[in-house]
Parts: sequence; C-alpha cells; structure tokens
Amino acid sequence: MKNKKKLLLLLIPVVLIAALVAGYFLLKPKTAKGSKNIEIRVVDNAGETKVYDVNTDAEYLRQAMEEAKGLTFSGDESDYGLMVVEINGVTADYNVDQSYWAFYVNDEYCNYGVDSQPVADGDVFRIEYTK
Repeated sequence: MKNKKKLLLLLIPVVLIAALVAGYFLLKPKTAKGSKNIEIRVVDNAGETKVYDVNTDAEYLRQAMEEAKGLTFSGDESDYGLMVVEINGVTADYNVDQSYWAFYVNDEYCNYGVDSQPVADGDVFRIEYTK
C-alpha cells in the first residue's frame, strides 16, 4: 500500500509537468513560414507617422523590425524578450513620464512581445508612442 502511495505521489508531478508542456505547445502563437509582405507604422511622440514596407521571411515581429530599412529601435532584454524603449531616437520611459510604446497588429492590441508576436502576410503593425 505504501509503495502505491509513493508511486502516486511521484506520478502526479510528472503528469502536471506534461500537461503544462502540452498546454504551452497548444496555446503558443502560430507562425507562418515563407515570404511575407507587411507594413510597420511608427507613430512618434509628435504624432508623426513613418511607414515601413517590409518583405520578409521573419516569423516574429522583432526580426521584421530589424529588416525594416531606416527603422531603429532598442530596449531592455528580459526573460520575456525585448521590452522596446526607444524607436527612431524617441524614448518612452514609463518610470519617467508614464509613456510607453504600444504595439498593434491589424488594429488589435498585440498580445505578445516583439520576440513572440507572429508575423503573417498582409499584417499591418502600428507602434505608437503612448502616454
């Protein structure tokens, strides 16, 4: 009887871990392989918009941003990926003035960071300085 309890106590964490791993793979954002044409619109702190047409094989937004000619950006790396702080020389710092860069895809707020936001053919991304 004691051996069955020990076995059960060992099996429960294994089953839970397997369920978490399976859930991650089932719920993670789906990516599209191959060539894509996307648009990235950056709205700065003065309300001016710059548009970048990008032809890319990127699966995620960060790589597509890196390929956009004339677009510069930087930020802080974390366990969750890059937190964009500066775009085209304009810094958004929530700790200073409650500003940040808001990311949208096809007019919907992005649910993922730039390192995990999928890119699909025809997507329009808007990156907007927000206070």
